[in-house]
Amino acid sequence: MQRPAPQKARTSRFRLFSPILAGATLRERLMACLGALISIGLTGVISGYFFGQGPHLPLIVAPMGASAVLLFAVPASPLAQPWSIIGGNTISAMMGIIAAYLIHDPVIAIGVGVSLAIAAMSLTRCLHPPGGAAALTAVLGGPVVAGWGFLFPFIPVALNSCLLVGLGLVFHKLGKRNYPHVAARPVENTHQTNDLPPPLRVGFREEDVDSALEVFDETFDIDRADLSRLLRQVELQAAVRSHGDIRCADIMSRDVIAIGEDAEPDHARHLLLKHNIRTLPVKDREGRLIGTVGLRELSEGIGSIERALSNPETADATDPALSLLPVLTDGRTHAVIVVDAERRVLGLISQTDLLSAMARLLPAGDATVA
Repeated sequence: MQRPAPQKARTSRFRLFSPILAGATLRERLMACLGALISIGLTGVISGYFFGQGPHLPLIVAPMGASAVLLFAVPASPLAQPWSIIGGNTISAMMGIIAAYLIHDPVIAIGVGVSLAIAAMSLTRCLHPPGGAAALTAVLGGPVVAGWGFLFPFIPVALNSCLLVGLGLVFHKLGKRNYPHVAARPVENTHQTNDLPPPLRVGFREEDVDSALEVFDETFDIDRADLSRLLRQVELQAAVRSHGDIRCADIMSRDVIAIGEDAEPDHARHLLLKHNIRTLPVKDREGRLIGTVGLRELSEGIGSIERALSNPETADATDPALSLLPVLTDGRTHAVIVVDAERRVLGLISQTDLLSAMARLLPAGDATVA
């Protein structure tokens, strides 16, 4: 009698409890809980300290809870950025106040308020889902909201939003998380010619992303630049998976020409020209890598090697060789230094080394030249 696979059963049974967001991890969710706990609590405390906690003004409005979910659970979302939270909540509350002022039937007013909120947020580029709740709160808030009138969008809504964002900035900074989220800059041609940058000459192009979005005819909660970056990373991961058996240690040059930090610039130029190389590792007195120099850096008449140092691109000997593709095709980096845990130089992988390794992966018919 064949027994069912327990792993598959567990996966199916607990499918409803799996993260529905791409990239979501238990650690990220726990961090989101902690961030919301601290920030919502402090926002209420600070607001209450300055404006009191009586019935004349709620110390924090309900939409802040939804804003906290976005701010801490999905901080990379365009809907969770500072202007989205502050502008979205404040402008939406104002739209709700206007709707309530002009329309006395609450059923009609709530629909008009939310509709105006979506339109206003879209026009001001601060779309924020909790803004809809802010508009409803402004319409149905009762005598407290009516008493504050057109000040309500600013106190407490804008005040709460600013405090929440400020605390979120501090929390993400301490947690070394990227917030506000900055979309990846498009790849540039560093040679200042009209050609596309090398990474964009093969594979999909930006117009392909636009065409795909038009085919789906849907709105996705991801920045377009992040979407392109994600797709290119998927391509890279697929290549690494297919050829992950080739490690940096397999293709690196081991007899690395390097200099010490006390060397003369003229000696560095001599080594670069003599060995026909473009990147020269620089070591400190203990033999650890501290940077690199090339002819470009040495052409400026500097007085010492230390003043010409560039931050080195490094890799581990066990890293997949193809993972260096983005670095060695960025138009600026000519070599990656392979180091150990103590940053001692083990080898060097140049663009030529990686190109030769990739050429060996091609079928024999594809590698021949007519």
